[in-house]
Formats: sequence, structure tokens, C-alpha cells
Amino acid sequence: MRSLTHGEVSFKRMCHLIKKYINAAQDYKYHITVGTDSQNYDITKVVVVVAVWRVGSGGIFFYDVRKVTKITNIRQKLFYETSLSIEMAQKLSSYLEINNSNCDIAIHIDAGNDGPSSSVIPEIVGWVKGSGFNCNTKPDSYAASSIANKYSK
Repeated sequence: MRSLTHGEVSFKRMCHLIKKYINAAQDYKYHITVGTDSQNYDITKVVVVVAVWRVGSGGIFFYDVRKVTKITNIRQKLFYETSLSIEMAQKLSSYLEINNSNCDIAIHIDAGNDGPSSSVIPEIVGWVKGSGFNCNTKPDSYAASSIANKYSK
């Protein structure tokens, strides 16, 4: 994982930094979001983002860049992105032991009701919710649609 503030960090170190960030101001509500986006080149560049929003007071984020064989099918690409987000959210949930009322984990999907990705949204949202996480799509999916999108280019 990478951080603009902390540089290269391991998953374990990222979790430590997230816990430290939350513990530094426990009176706030926190939203942890995981989002993935990808761009096609001669390969597919995939970026997974973990963003921690301290509601009313900014936030921090971490991202991981992967390069995989080019994925040209939009449906396959969205399912791949979602699988990476669910996997990361499950690991975070276990490691951070998120079970208090001031913090939750949601998955952001880079798909909206307009365009070629709209037909797959019900399946993806059902999959995410069935995995135990809240789900946001465009225009409310900033971790995927804004942060991951920026670093995938």
C-alpha cells in the first residue's frame, strides 16, 4: 500500500496507522471506504483505495496499484474490481475489529445508473451487501470514482 503522507507501507502498518488516526480523535464518526478503479493500457492498471473519512474533519487514504492482463469486458472488469474491494474490506474488518458505532466500512463501486455499467449494478450491489458491507455507486462512490480513478491514470 502507498500513502502520500507515510510512503510505502505494509497492510499491517496501514491498519496500525488507521487505528492510530481513529484513536487520536475518538469523538468523531468515521467512514472507512474501499474502492477500486482500473484503466486499460496494454495491460489493465488496477488501483485499490482505502479511505478513512473523519466526518467533519478531513481524512487519510492509502492505495495499491496492480497491473493485470488487459480486461476489455466492462462486466468482467467491474466484477474484478468489486472482488478486490470486498477482499480488502474483509481483511480490514477482521484486522481492525470494526464493531463500534462510530466507524463503519463501505465499498464504493465505480459504476452509475447511466452508461454501459448500469445493467450490472443490481448484481454488484447485492453481492457487496451479501458480503456484509454497505455499498455506494456513482455519484456517491468517491473512493473509486475520484481517488482510485486519479491513481489509475
